[in-house]
Amino acid sequence: MSALRTLARNRRALLGLVGLCLFLLTAAVGPLVVPLDRMPDPDMRFQPPSFQHLLGTDYAGRDTLAQLVHGSRDIVLISFFTGCFAILIALAVGLTAGLVGGWTDTILTGTTDVFLTVPQFPVMAIMAALVRVSDPITFGLVLALWAWPGLARSLRAQVVALRSREFVEAAHVLALSPLWIVSREILPNLVPTVSLAFIRVARDAITISVGIMLLGLVPLKVENWGMMLNLAAFQSGALYVPRAWAYLLSPLLAIVAFQFCLIQLASGVEELVDPRLRRQS
Repeated sequence: MSALRTLARNRRALLGLVGLCLFLLTAAVGPLVVPLDRMPDPDMRFQPPSFQHLLGTDYAGRDTLAQLVHGSRDIVLISFFTGCFAILIALAVGLTAGLVGGWTDTILTGTTDVFLTVPQFPVMAIMAALVRVSDPITFGLVLALWAWPGLARSLRAQVVALRSREFVEAAHVLALSPLWIVSREILPNLVPTVSLAFIRVARDAITISVGIMLLGLVPLKVENWGMMLNLAAFQSGALYVPRAWAYLLSPLLAIVAFQFCLIQLASGVEELVDPRLRRQS
């Protein structure tokens, strides 16, 4: 409850949380409420916004708003699965390196450093082109393979500090099982860091996934926001049609709005987990 009160007092975090809930609601319920007609209608190509088509139409005469609503599910799922997979990999590496130590720690830390030195976007783009990506889960896994190193480094440092704390040593004295110590004594102290990292990874996944789709390396459904941008900018010539401005800008503004909500929410979570920021506010 105190965490919720802290978030509610932070206007930026509250704005981000409300906006994120709206996006999640759109992704979950929107496709059931807003019908999507994929049949082309050449007579309605690049129509400007109207009462019939609130955000105009695309190069094939299909409703832009309906595509945005149906494409929101892919964006949300890609962000979610990227965050989940990256957290799982980082926890496995960070916990193992911090608890086991020795050569295991050296090898895992060295591997993490190698991943940190490699530029992420080019490698992700190459992997996305080589691996058959046909759904948000696979796409999220590909992105997560290069999104975990920074968090793993941070978790490893926290675990090293926690394992010498009094409550962990007391658990060893009481001969509690390693599983108990990890699940009841160490993991709860990592929740704030993991929560903030999840939001940041999900936010970055949007930019990277859309960038990869904009390059045409992952051809998902046409209503996916990244594919809408690719088709509008490079395939259909919408960039050169003045009345197609709504079709071109709609997915771009939707992406910016989704990221803005995650950034605002991350600021509130950061204040919640950092006592120094809480005192300043």
